[in-house]
Amino acid sequence: MNILRDIIEPSLEAALADIGVSGDFWKNALGTSRERDQGDLSLPCFPFAKQLGRNPADIAEELASNLSGNFEVKAAGGYLNFKAESNWLAGKVMSGIEMPGSKDVLIEHTSANPNGPFHVGRARNAILGDTLVRLNRLYGNTVRAEYYVDDMGKQVGVLAWALANLSKEEVDSILDDKDEINPKWSGKADHETVRWYQAAQAKRSEGSQEIEDEISKLVHASEHGDDSVLKQFEGAYQPVLDGMLETLSRLGIEFDTFTKESKFVVDGTVSALMDRLSSLEIHDSADNGAHFLDLGQRGLKGKTDFFYRRGDGSSLYATRDIAYHMWKWQQCDELINVLGEDHKLQAKQVGLTLQELGERIPDVMFYAFIKLPEGKMSTRKGNVVFMDDLLEEAQAQAASVVRELRTDLSEEEVAKIAEAVGVSAVRFNITKVSPDKGFTFRWEEALSFEGESAPFVMYSHTRACSIASRVGRDSIPDSTGDIPPAMHQLMRVMACFVDKVSQSVNENKPHAFALYLLELATAYNSFYRDCHVITDGVVNEFNFAVSEKARELLRIGMIGVGIIPLESM
Repeated sequence: MNILRDIIEPSLEAALADIGVSGDFWKNALGTSRERDQGDLSLPCFPFAKQLGRNPADIAEELASNLSGNFEVKAAGGYLNFKAESNWLAGKVMSGIEMPGSKDVLIEHTSANPNGPFHVGRARNAILGDTLVRLNRLYGNTVRAEYYVDDMGKQVGVLAWALANLSKEEVDSILDDKDEINPKWSGKADHETVRWYQAAQAKRSEGSQEIEDEISKLVHASEHGDDSVLKQFEGAYQPVLDGMLETLSRLGIEFDTFTKESKFVVDGTVSALMDRLSSLEIHDSADNGAHFLDLGQRGLKGKTDFFYRRGDGSSLYATRDIAYHMWKWQQCDELINVLGEDHKLQAKQVGLTLQELGERIPDVMFYAFIKLPEGKMSTRKGNVVFMDDLLEEAQAQAASVVRELRTDLSEEEVAKIAEAVGVSAVRFNITKVSPDKGFTFRWEEALSFEGESAPFVMYSHTRACSIASRVGRDSIPDSTGDIPPAMHQLMRVMACFVDKVSQSVNENKPHAFALYLLELATAYNSFYRDCHVITDGVVNEFNFAVSEKARELLRIGMIGVGIIPLESM
């Protein structure tokens, strides 16, 4: 709770100086109390024992007797425990929040190859990336959400070859009704076109050198900036990308800009970059004429040769990625990439190369993979759950629950609520898990409407909305009243709103704020139970003002993690 820290530190600094403690090393030790009943912040006094030659418990007792302010302080077992005074805390919380963000931030996320529908594994990147975008905006930063379009790689080359060489009848024959399209997605380009990609992959597995040569020729031409081939590639992938973006839009995920990989080949940036890389001290070349940087000289372990130019003079994906990063740094103060954990080596190579060129290294949020109970998701093995199908199932499950709870609603109203609940439940199920932790995706957990779920948070918000609707007017902001335990606990949680947004943004940990929202919803529910706003038709103005403040924080917090803030459920 930083608002409490701000008033404790000056008083504590003076008290420590009085007993002979020098330095400010103790500030890092002043942190959130482990147990709620201990207080809001705690300071261990053990580090002072050696410097003063005294017992930590005695130090804590003396400090407690010399500290005063808008807080309670108690010594216990060598610790100082601080708890904010209720009325002071209420005044701080009710006066509003101010977000400190001021940076221009570019966040590149998703950037999936446009060769087929989104599956749940791909969607983790998009959901985490979009949540970072939302939280940065909530924090006050100016944010640009960027999609890097792979418009010249092997996968789009395979797709382009398939569309140019295979008829629908051939595709159906090759696939032999495997991975048949769900009739629901008939006409949706990503679902339709992926069959051509799958058929081409099946033919490639037969070992046809002719097909491999044709695809390689296309890819090679694209890497040299061949305009006709790049247009052919765009014609192949753009409908698929549009279908993918339609799915993401249903999840509330949008992008501000799309940058094509080929841009940096066509405008000459990559050629100039390769010349510059060739002049570096750690540059070397292989027997086949390929050029690389020996990053082992810069401390890289393992695969130290970073190839950036083929023997025929064409660039590699990594080369274009370097050019892209140099361009991105011209657009922002801070750069964040969202990548799967299998890209760690590549990210390290890119970072070291940028550093060698005098550029800054971007922040990277790596995420672990989602698994199905039977194994890792893969478009090549057919072991997938498409995001479109998951969202349909989520909507159907939610509709079933809503119909049971609200028999007064029309089917149109049920469908609207169920869509919001289903989408929010799927997003939150993925967001609340730390990015560096993998987990097994299970339908029953994603669609749970109890416990640590989006519907739990949504229902808390609708409770506050219901109270506001019943009162039918704005609250009186400067009202005061008694602060019972449940209200004090809600105040404590609300006071940490900015802290938790700040942590999630500055540490790239969207799950931290998602878990905080669960804590806020739980605290509000206890307040709702114990601190009635309307009793016998009479409004308790202070309780109503507190409820309205909680409603505001719940609403903007939900938007921050992609939960849709309904007013009734």
